Amino acid sequence: MRENVLFSSPSYKFTLTPTHICFFSLQTPKLRRSRVRTKAMEVGGLDSKGRKFKNAEEMWREQAGDPSKKCDWYKHGVGYWEGVEASVNGVLGGYAQVNEPDVEGSEAFLNTLLSERFPNSDHLAALDCGSGIGRVTKNLLIRYFNEVDLLEPVSHFLDAARENLGHTSSDKHKATNFFCMPLQEFTPDARRYDVIWVQWCIGHLTDDDFVSFFNRAKAGLKPGGFFVLKENIARTGFVLDNEDRSITRSDSYFRELFQKCGLHIYQSKDQKGLPEELFAVKMYALTTDSPKRVHGTRSKVIFYEWEMPKHSKIHKL
Repeated sequence: MRENVLFSSPSYKFTLTPTHICFFSLQTPKLRRSRVRTKAMEVGGLDSKGRKFKNAEEMWREQAGDPSKKCDWYKHGVGYWEGVEASVNGVLGGYAQVNEPDVEGSEAFLNTLLSERFPNSDHLAALDCGSGIGRVTKNLLIRYFNEVDLLEPVSHFLDAARENLGHTSSDKHKATNFFCMPLQEFTPDARRYDVIWVQWCIGHLTDDDFVSFFNRAKAGLKPGGFFVLKENIARTGFVLDNEDRSITRSDSYFRELFQKCGLHIYQSKDQKGLPEELFAVKMYALTTDSPKRVHGTRSKVIFYEWEMPKHSKIHKL
């Protein structure tokens, strides 16, 4: 295989092959072929004030390391959103203009998934997790699913969702159930849903509750059903928001959690058209069965660096 030397010194050399960029020390030939893989959860992170954590374990031990701390974590999270107005601008953190590109990106992603997974289905049901005021259900899900259930812990958001969806429901496409309950306490009915949609809310769950939620929710999927997780993405490690008690995880961090949940990435896609000052947003279609082919994935060279928190981010729907 042909090798191109990009940079060389007495001690180190960078080389390029058709498939790899390699960096190795010329002084330690015995270690040239060794590969050390660092788990994403072992990579450091920051909070919204710029404080550094060595790893996720240190952060979670401080924030939710005992029952009292964990209770406070969730109490403060819900409390933050209880002080937000039940409007599109409110739930989108002052970025109402995000609504249109968000819905367009989600619709394109969902269309592909439904055509591949349910090409001939005449009755589909979905669960909208962290539904907020019903923004995603109203603008997207209720047009593709015959029944949509909404799950939301903030009562005045759910009241607004009932009102907003009352004008858009029909006999064939309707919002059926409204559950006022947090994700970490919810267990769906067995085999009820074709799609469980989780957007801008999973950052409020600790890692343990993340895994527990998806393990319970898997039983709520019909055969062939899948999850869609749409979330803010940190460049590396994680970013803790001290104000609303949530965590923005990196893509690698999410992938480790998916493995712990026994979930497989069927397809993934980056959201386009959002303001530059916001976190990047990624969509994952997750299945309980291992797909024959994986969409939207390719080998990458990843460079780790510290990431200061973005100025703004979005959670609720």
